[in-house]
Amino acid sequence: MRAEPGRRPTAHEAGPGRTRERAGKRVGKGEALADWFDGRIGLFKMGKAQLRKVFPDHWSYLIGEIALYSFLIIILTGVYLTMFFNPSMGETVYHGSYVPMDGIRMSEAFASTLDISFDVRGGLLMRQIHHWAAIIFVASMLVHMMRTFFNGVFRKPREINWLSGAGLLILGMFDGFLGYSLPDDLLSGTGMRFLEGAVLSVPIVGTYLTMFIFGGQFPGDIIIPRLFTFHVLLLPGIMLGLLALHMILLVYHKHTHHIGPGKRDMNIVGPPLWPVYVAKSGGFFFLVFGVIVIMSAIAQVNPVWLYGPYRPDQVSTDAQPDWYMGFSEGLIRVMPGWEINLWGHTLVLGVFIPLVIFPMVLLAIWLYPFIEAWITGDKREHHLNERPRNAPSRTAFGAAWIGLYVVLLVEGGNDLFATHFDLSLNAVTWGNRIAFFVVPVIVFIVTKRWCIGLQRRDREKVLHGRETGIIKRLSHGEYVEIHEPLTQAERYTLVAHDQPVPIEAPAEVDEAGVPRKVSRLEKLRARLSRSYFGPRGQIPKATVEEYREHHHEEPEEREPAH
Repeated sequence: MRAEPGRRPTAHEAGPGRTRERAGKRVGKGEALADWFDGRIGLFKMGKAQLRKVFPDHWSYLIGEIALYSFLIIILTGVYLTMFFNPSMGETVYHGSYVPMDGIRMSEAFASTLDISFDVRGGLLMRQIHHWAAIIFVASMLVHMMRTFFNGVFRKPREINWLSGAGLLILGMFDGFLGYSLPDDLLSGTGMRFLEGAVLSVPIVGTYLTMFIFGGQFPGDIIIPRLFTFHVLLLPGIMLGLLALHMILLVYHKHTHHIGPGKRDMNIVGPPLWPVYVAKSGGFFFLVFGVIVIMSAIAQVNPVWLYGPYRPDQVSTDAQPDWYMGFSEGLIRVMPGWEINLWGHTLVLGVFIPLVIFPMVLLAIWLYPFIEAWITGDKREHHLNERPRNAPSRTAFGAAWIGLYVVLLVEGGNDLFATHFDLSLNAVTWGNRIAFFVVPVIVFIVTKRWCIGLQRRDREKVLHGRETGIIKRLSHGEYVEIHEPLTQAERYTLVAHDQPVPIEAPAEVDEAGVPRKVSRLEKLRARLSRSYFGPRGQIPKATVEEYREHHHEEPEEREPAH
């Protein structure tokens, strides 16, 4: 093969007898192998392009890295624990190192969990790291998801990336639930009983679904092996696929970055992947790992030996799931125990209605990007983050969703709040029932007004400058406060955002005077669009003319074009 001018011939182009020589120097086997791959898949060119990829340098992007690194820690510790865990519901009598449980009949799954905790070297620490990493994984994913939500990162062309990330969060929640159910202790068994009751409440097919899931009457003898298969194989496999899709789309679309001087939709400002970002990211991984290990060493989580093995006729006290599933518990507790008897069948509304609301709470935030795109009619690509105050309705919706989530989380531990604060359990429950409807509305209104107030403050800051707190007396006796003018970069950051015009509903009469049928959906879209971009949805940002008029500046005269 003939080498192109100015390009160094690779080893595979050198011809017979010269595969390990180049310009009078011997080529090592590793370099020759790299040349072989480069000649077939363009390894050097692809690697060079990726190593020079630019990443924005902002602390908020580290939240997603925490989620990624904690997921890697979960996999590493999970592989270790899998070698010692026995996912069997077969009965055995325990004779291990934990003396208080000696001679007690239990499942082999619970017995192997005790062996990991007290007999396997480093087993208890591994269990703690695995559990804490799972908690931090879901927490960081939720915070990362809400950060992208409030910054409008989900807009075109990143809708699929948003769906994959939200899918990772939902699967992580369910995988965590299955994970802490594996030890077959009294606390996790109570959670499985909770699941059985929820499935039984489904009309017509609830009984059949329960028999299918548990392989017979609860608890059956196959649920732990099934949970183990889902926990270590099926769900992690799907999550790895979603993670790969998420990262590929992230590389393809590139990061969004915050509004500022020199930052546009067509560029990325920040350090390159190699060597700056790799060094920072590698160090941050070990920092996350170290913090999780320290937490696992000093903060006990899920001490199954204190709960004992699961028995269907017992329920543990203080039975609450991990925090990320607490809102599902809250839905059950906040719902009155309503039942309806029809044609000899009982419909348990007190469980079935929360079971229906449960996915709706998740879907409300998961599908929001498509709802906003329909309301705004925005089909442009966006590569700049939007300040939350400049999208009041979106920010208010997200804050209201968080408010609802917190109310349900509090209700999921209503007994703990009642005992710790010396309150009536009924008072806590009724307070949360009222808050379920009232808190999201109040949070929405307050947050939206707050955002509009911040927009008004930005407008005043652009026109008048920053308040210094210095009072000056003028020659005629008037006292005025001295304002410090903003820099050009600061002014640009405050005004470099779009302010769309509301979509108007089609006229009910066309130009020829013929009545036109306007659907309710079109009227609803126009009303929501006015809520987003009308006078009550945004404050007009300061224009160049207003700035010059306020500062008594003359417009710049341009030379006529020749």
